[in-house]
This record gives sequence, C-alpha cells and structure tokens, in this order.
Amino acid sequence: MSASEKETLDVFVRQTSDQPPETIDRSMARFPNLTELASRVSDSLEYGTGAVMLPRFVSPAWDTRAAARAFWTLSLQLGTPVSQSAEGQRLFDVRDAGFTSTDPRFRGPMSSKRLSFHTDRCDVIAFLCLRPASKGGETYIVSSVAIRDELRRRHPEALAILNQPFPYLRHTVDHGNARQYVELPVFSECDGFFAAHFLRVLIDRADRSDVAPGLTDAQRAALDTLEAVAEDPELHVSFSMRAGDVLLLNNWTTFHRRGAFVDGRDSEERRHLLRIWLATRNSRPLAPCFEAHFGSTVAGAVRGGMRPVGTA
Repeated sequence: MSASEKETLDVFVRQTSDQPPETIDRSMARFPNLTELASRVSDSLEYGTGAVMLPRFVSPAWDTRAAARAFWTLSLQLGTPVSQSAEGQRLFDVRDAGFTSTDPRFRGPMSSKRLSFHTDRCDVIAFLCLRPASKGGETYIVSSVAIRDELRRRHPEALAILNQPFPYLRHTVDHGNARQYVELPVFSECDGFFAAHFLRVLIDRADRSDVAPGLTDAQRAALDTLEAVAEDPELHVSFSMRAGDVLLLNNWTTFHRRGAFVDGRDSEERRHLLRIWLATRNSRPLAPCFEAHFGSTVAGAVRGGMRPVGTA
C-alpha cells in the first residue's frame, strides 16, 4: 500500500470511531486512491494468481475495532460481504471457541485443529490477522488449476470422477436453507471459465448420512488422490501471517488450509483473525448446478454465503 492509501484509511478509521464496522456502507467509503488499490487487487484475484497479500495493512496504532473498520472498508471496495452464518454474520471471528467436535456450533475456523485443503462458499475470502498463534497456525495455499492439470497428467481417471457431482450435506450451522444437501462437482467450467469447489468434511458427512447419496469406492479414492496432490510441497506454498496482514483468495482458483496451532495462556497470546466472505463484482460465471448452493450463477452477481434464518 502507498503512503496515500494508508493515510486515507487512517483518517477514515478515526472519523468513524463511533460506528460498528457493518454499519459502514459503500457510499460512506468512496475514495479514489482506495478504488485504484481495489482494482489492482481485484484484477490479480480474478485474472492473476488468485491470491493477494497486503502486508501490515492494519496500523499497529489501531485497536481491534479500528482494524475491523479498515478491513470492512477494504472489502466494500472489492465487492459485497455476504452472510457466514444462520445469524447473518458478515464479519466473522476466526479463533478457538473451545467447542468439541460433537457440538452443533462447532466449525473448523472456531477450533485449533489442522484443517484440510478446501474452498469457502463465496467468490473471494479475506482474512485479517489480528494476532498470530503462539505456535503453528500456518496458512497453506495451492492453485486448484494446478491441481486439475496435475491430475490430468498423472491421474486422469480420478479427474474424470471429480468432474462429476458429489453430495454435500448442509453445515450444522446452516439453518437458513430447507434442502438438506446439494450435489456439486469439484471441477467445472462455464463459458470457458474454470471453477473448483471443495469441502471434504461436508462430502464425508453426506456419505455418512441417511439423506444424501452415498459415495462409491471410486469416488472416495478420487477424493483421496485430490488431497494427496494438493499436499504435494511442489505445488503449494505455506507461510505464517503476521499481525496486521490481510490475505485475499479467489475460491474458484485456489484451495487453502490451516495448520494446527497452540494458543498462549494470556488472552493477548490467542490467535485471532477476522474473516469476510465476498461476492465480487468481477466474478466469473458458474455452471447451472451451483445455483442451489450459491443463489446465482451469473458473473458479477451477489451470491454465496449462508442464508440467514427467516429470509426468503
């Protein structure tokens, strides 16, 4: 970020000190130099690597609320934040909440365990690191295009299966949608645009459930092969986010995961990130099968996220 961009954010953060982040709308945050930054980021996410890091985006002088306002303001330049829960949360705290795996409130980002490679239910996922873990918690990123190409070269039989639909059980916290499962391919194309979507935990839950179709042995083997390729150190990168860093990922062209971590005893030594799910204005078209899960398949539409309870 340039000095001018940082100064614009700093002034705005101070001017909005009495406002919760989610009450700030796009009309309040129209800044030409931030628009230029957003354009560069958007182009890189959609047409470039699909991953953008903004190091030290948050000033060390800002408290958590100020950092959240700056992060929210950046997200408004890039698209529309969508709901991440049945309660309609659009700014989500990623930290260990202490829930057991049998608790219906349990979600991977609210634990300290290792997460497997996956995508999220949005066009772009954004993370702001407020505090890193005392130990562990590394971020891993891999190009899903590279995975597809490697599968085509080494495991074409697995790729053919992964191009077909897999059942996904609705998440335990996804109460806003009446349908209990959806069926989606891992890899798809629409109008020449590639897209990958993958969350093994929900596929496995569907396989174990009584409401969704079970997997064949060939499907399970294809998923195992996919994950093995993603874990190839020649294909993925890993790093530790520092306090103040912002990471943005295109969910249609990258998979990501987190390493297990250990928190310190003091509250100031506990890993804490903020997360935003974004529907972006320059997003790609999707195959028709994604309509049931994302709400729209049209390029640039507001789509994705979890439908809040009580909404149409």
